[in-house]
Amino acid sequence: MKRELEIYIHIPFCAKKCDYCDFLSFPASEEIRERYVDALVKDIRRPDGCIPDLGEAREAAGREKSVVRTIFLGGGTPSLLRERQMERILDAVRQAFDVDEEAEITMEANPGTLDAGKLQACREMGINRLSMGLQSVSDGELKMLGRIHTYRDFLENYEEARRAGFDNINIDLMSALPGQTAKSWREGLEQAAALEPEHISAYSLMIEEHTPFYKRYGQDRLLLERGETPQYLPDEEEERQMYAITRECLAQAGYHRYEISNYAKEGRECRHNEGYWKRTNYLGFGLGASSLLGSCRFRQTEKLKAYLQTGGQPEEVTILSREDEMAETMFLGLRRMEGVSEGEFAGRFCVSMEEVYREPLGEMLQAGLLKKENGYIRLTGKGIDVSNYVMAQFLL
Repeated sequence: MKRELEIYIHIPFCAKKCDYCDFLSFPASEEIRERYVDALVKDIRRPDGCIPDLGEAREAAGREKSVVRTIFLGGGTPSLLRERQMERILDAVRQAFDVDEEAEITMEANPGTLDAGKLQACREMGINRLSMGLQSVSDGELKMLGRIHTYRDFLENYEEARRAGFDNINIDLMSALPGQTAKSWREGLEQAAALEPEHISAYSLMIEEHTPFYKRYGQDRLLLERGETPQYLPDEEEERQMYAITRECLAQAGYHRYEISNYAKEGRECRHNEGYWKRTNYLGFGLGASSLLGSCRFRQTEKLKAYLQTGGQPEEVTILSREDEMAETMFLGLRRMEGVSEGEFAGRFCVSMEEVYREPLGEMLQAGLLKKENGYIRLTGKGIDVSNYVMAQFLL
């Protein structure tokens, strides 16, 4: 039986850098985009060119022994590319890899970069899942975030996507925005859920350094961390209410929470992201793209000039120890509401979870932050509220 492999393709271009964003993304000319696609296609086609010269990594990514179950075009804004550029990238993947006929193929898209013709072309080239960056239903909030679109722009693109045949759409939403209240968050969430997308990703705003938002709201973030009242951001109690509202509101609308920040209609979970949390082998192509092959983690260069000249160059290569792999299994697996299977852990590492994590496991179970259920260790509702703390206990 062939091994499962996931493929991530990074498109770093965007029409405009959003004020809160610290991802590897930037505006670029059409000439640079075309040169990037040329380099990306060569990178995908060359045998093992972007993989470290390590036996285990090469073996894990063996193209003749692997079947690609998911492809994810992320960014940046992949929908900024021309149809022909997208087609060239996907053709290269299909020529270089054995792609499952039922593979989930996701493209991230921002409203304002789509039209009916592009959406129809995407469906025809096999893209079957769309992840749309709405972020907010409020035009005032969208403007404050530095987005290029209005809510009406999103609705037009969403309806065009439905007409083009997309029956698996995710909507990204952000809470804890400056000036946002629990009431306005509920109203926006209900408005988005009423559109009945198959999947909703609901994240809290993170104030990252080296962004315009950090200059504006960094002091507020420090106040929050000290338990003091911020000037612009929702306070700790309001943010906690938003968190509870998300769970309650989306459950009422027919979405089940399968990961800390992700909600789906039955059977519409993102297969690609589930692979990340389960530590399925994945291979990343493009600027700054990360990969996991066996016990080898690495990423590609983040320097555009170097990538355009030579394609993928493995950097930051890390060989994970057995302890590292066990820790990743725990803190990634605990993100999922299903939790971590005790049987699968023992089968993979030839030792029980109890033997490795006796002390932290006992403490978290006793504190009511974790629970054992049907052979799984999973977060409780109380544990989800302090999930970062719980996961940190499993770093050996």
